[in-house]
Amino acid sequence: MNKKTLTRVLSGLIAITIVATVIAYFLIKPDRPWMAFYVACCGGVLVFNFLISLFLVNKNLKK
Repeated sequence: MNKKTLTRVLSGLIAITIVATVIAYFLIKPDRPWMAFYVACCGGVLVFNFLISLFLVNKNLKK
């Protein structure tokens, strides 16, 4: 895989994770606010990890 493909895949994963986290947060919030907060934290951790991966891909694959 080249740099452009990896960047596109990681960007897509970031976008999907953000959208899914927001939807899950607002669906769960009325019943269990503590679980909605937990889901939002987990989604944030995933997005942060994808951003780190994106940075490392862009840093290491310069040719």
